[in-house]
Amino acid sequence: MKYQYLALSLASVLNTPLLAQAAQSSTVTTNNTIEHIEVAGQVIKSQGLSVKDASIDGPFGDNLALKDIARSVTPISSELIEQLNITTLQDVLAVSPNTYSASGFGAPSLPTIRGQLGELFQDGTRRQAGNNGFGVPLSFNAIEQIDVVKGAPTVLFGSSQRNGGFVNLHSKKAATDESKGKASLSAGRWDQYRILVDYSAPIVKDKVGFRVSAEHIDNGSYYDYSGTKSDSLFAALRVFPDDKSSWDLNFELYQVEFTDNAGINRPTQALIDDGLYITGQGVQANGSTVPLAGSVISPTGQVKIDRSTVLTDPGNQNEATTYLLHSIYKRELSSNASIKNITYFQHLQRDEIAQNSFVEIIDGADTAQNRTELSYQWRDNQHTIFAFDIRYNRVLGYSQFTTEADLPIDLTGPLSNRRIPLSAEQQARFVELRPGVFVSPGGQYDINNDGSGDFNLSDTTDSRSWQTGLAIQQDSDWTSKFHTSVGYRVDFYDVEANDPIAPVGQIAASDSINDNLHSGQVSFNYRLSDDYTTYGAASYNEATSNSMAGGTTLGGDNTISAQNFATENTLVEFGLKYAPTNSDWYADGAIFSQRRSLRNRDGSNTGIRTTGFESQVFYDAYPYWLSAGYSYIDARYDNSASSQDSAQVADAFDNSRPDIIAGTSVGAPSFTAFAPSNRQVQGIPEQSFSFNGNYSINSKWQTGFSGLYTKSYPLDFLATVHIRDQYTLNVNTSYAFTPSTKLRLDVNNVTNQKNWRPVFEGGYFGATLAFPELPINAKLTLTHNF
Repeated sequence: MKYQYLALSLASVLNTPLLAQAAQSSTVTTNNTIEHIEVAGQVIKSQGLSVKDASIDGPFGDNLALKDIARSVTPISSELIEQLNITTLQDVLAVSPNTYSASGFGAPSLPTIRGQLGELFQDGTRRQAGNNGFGVPLSFNAIEQIDVVKGAPTVLFGSSQRNGGFVNLHSKKAATDESKGKASLSAGRWDQYRILVDYSAPIVKDKVGFRVSAEHIDNGSYYDYSGTKSDSLFAALRVFPDDKSSWDLNFELYQVEFTDNAGINRPTQALIDDGLYITGQGVQANGSTVPLAGSVISPTGQVKIDRSTVLTDPGNQNEATTYLLHSIYKRELSSNASIKNITYFQHLQRDEIAQNSFVEIIDGADTAQNRTELSYQWRDNQHTIFAFDIRYNRVLGYSQFTTEADLPIDLTGPLSNRRIPLSAEQQARFVELRPGVFVSPGGQYDINNDGSGDFNLSDTTDSRSWQTGLAIQQDSDWTSKFHTSVGYRVDFYDVEANDPIAPVGQIAASDSINDNLHSGQVSFNYRLSDDYTTYGAASYNEATSNSMAGGTTLGGDNTISAQNFATENTLVEFGLKYAPTNSDWYADGAIFSQRRSLRNRDGSNTGIRTTGFESQVFYDAYPYWLSAGYSYIDARYDNSASSQDSAQVADAFDNSRPDIIAGTSVGAPSFTAFAPSNRQVQGIPEQSFSFNGNYSINSKWQTGFSGLYTKSYPLDFLATVHIRDQYTLNVNTSYAFTPSTKLRLDVNNVTNQKNWRPVFEGGYFGATLAFPELPINAKLTLTHNF
C-alpha cells in the first residue's frame, strides 16, 4: 500500500512540469473560449524491487547509474533486503549471480564471489571480517543497501586481502525532513526470535536529523548445542551545514554469542546421498581414542544419522564484541570541484575456546582509515578523481588450530568422543595463556638445540601495519556514446609483527617489512542505443595475505614472508546491459576471466583461474515483481599446488569392513599436499540458477516465492565425493491490516530438501566435513511503520 501512495505522490510531482508546459502552449482564441489542457503522464508502477534505477556510490565514483558501470554489479535495496528475507551474506545468492558460498562454519563473515572469498566494505572502507571467512557474524541492523561487485576492489578502494569480488554495505541515513519509524518482531521455528526498532527524525528541519536503530536476536537452532544471541545498537546523525555540504556520522555497537558449527564429518557418498554415517571411534597408534592426527577407524557399522547431529559441543565458548564508527563528509568546492572525506574506526574483541582444543582469542584489534577524494570536472567530458588513503591496523591475538582432528570423531557416540584434552607432550609445544588454555607462540624456537623448532605455529600475533595509498581515476566521455575510465593506485605498506607470548626464557621473535603494491584498471562503455550499453573492463591488482582480524604473522623462520605481499590478481570482463527507459525490465550479462591467489593454511598461495558467464534479469511493475540469475563458472587450479586436511575420506578407515568402505589405513587427519595441476576447484558448483517473484493479489495481500538450483560438484580435490544437483524453494505471503501494519509468513525449503554445502572456503576440509542445510522451517514477522 505504501508503494501506491508513493507512486501517486511521485506521479503528481513528475506531472507538474507537464501541467506548466501545457498551460504555456495552450491558445485562447477569444475571451469566452474555454481553455483545454491535455496532460499526458505515465502511472509509476515500480515497487522499489528492481536494480534498474539504483544509484551506486563509492567504488567507481558517486551517483552512478547501474548501466554506466563497466562491471557486473547487483545493488540490493532495503526493499529487496526485506522482500528476499536477507539475514546473512549467504542470502545474497538469491539475487546476485555467482555468489554461492560455503557455510563458513555456520556463521559466514565474508561473501564468496565467483568461487573465491570476497572483501567486505562498509561506506567505502574495508571492515574487519575474520580469518578467511571464519570470523564474526554480520548484523544487518545498520544497513540499508548492499552492493555486490564482481572482481577485485577498485583503485579508489585500494589493495585488500580478498579479490573474488566485494560487497559494499551502505549504512542507514538519518532523515532531516520528517519523522518516521519502524518496529518489527519475528518468531520462527526452533525458538528463533528477533525484535527491531528503527526511528529517525529531524532535529532542525532540513538541516539536522538523527536515527536510532536497535536489534535483539535470540535464536535457538535446529543443530545440536547451537544458537545465537546478539544485540546491535546503531545511531546516525546527518547534518547539512549549508547548501553545498553534507556530513553523515554513524556508530554501531554489536555483541554476539554464536556457535562454531563444523557440520557432519566423514562425508562419504553414502552420507551425501542417503544420510548414512559410518560409526566407530578413531584409535591412535598407542591405543588411545582421543582424536589425533593419524588415527585409524575400524568401522563398526553404518547408521542413518540425524542431520541435526553436528560437530558442536555445549562446553564451547564463542563470543565477540565490536564497535564501528563511520563518517562521510562531502562538500562542493566550486561548480566543477568537490571533495569527499571518509573516516572509519573499528574495535574488535573475540574469545573462542573449544573443547576440541581449537582456540582463537582476539585480545583487541583496532583498525582506523581515512580517505580523501578530490573530484574535478576539467571540461564537460573529462572528470578526474584524486584519492589519498591511509589505514592503520593493530592486532593482538592468540590462536591454536594444529591439534584439531575431526575425522576420528564418532558423532553418534558420547560427547567425550569429540573432546581433545591435550597430552603433556602436546602442551609442551604450546604456551599456557590462561589456566588450562594453551596457544601457539607467535614465533618458532629451538629449546633443545637439535636444529628443529619445538612448537606448533598457528596465527598468534601482535602486529601493526600502516597502509598509505595514492590513487587517480580518469573518466572521459569521448562522444555521447563512448566513455572510458582509467585508474592507477600504489599502496605503501609498513608492517611489523611480534610474538606476544614467547616461551619462558626466550627472546620474543619479531620482524618488519616494507613493500609497495600496485593496481590498475581500464574500462570502456559504448551505448549501442538508448536501451543497450556494452562494456569491457580489465584490472590488475596486487594484494596481501591475511590472518585473524587482518593481522600479519611470523613464519617458521621468524620472518614475515614476502609472499604475503605477492598475490597477483587479474580480471578481464565484457558485458551487455539492457536498461530501457520506457520499460519495467532490466537485464545484463557478462563473460569473465579472472586469476587470483588463494591463501593456504600454511601461508602459501595457490593460483586459481576462473572463467564464466553470469546474467541477471529484473521485472518490476505492480502487481508483479520477478528476478532471475544464472551463473556458469569453470574454476581451476592454475598449474598450482593445493592441499587438504586429508587426501580422501577413505584414508580415515581401515579395510576391515569393505562392505561399508574400502579403507586405506593411512589415518586421519593426514595433511596432504597435491602436486601442481589444472584440476577443477572443489566445493564450487559449475552452474547455478536463482529465481524470485512476488504478486500483489490486491492492495493488502501479497504472495511471493524464491528458489535456487545448483549443479552437482565435487566436495574434495580428488572428486571421490560429489554433492548432487540440488534445489531449494521458499514461499512467502504478507497481509497489510492497515497501510502501516503488515504480517508476513516465510516458509523456507518448503519441499524439505536434504541439501549440503561445503563447510569452509577453498576446499581444505573437502574430505573431512560437509554442512547439512536446514529442513523446512517457517518464520512469522509483524512490522509496523510509524
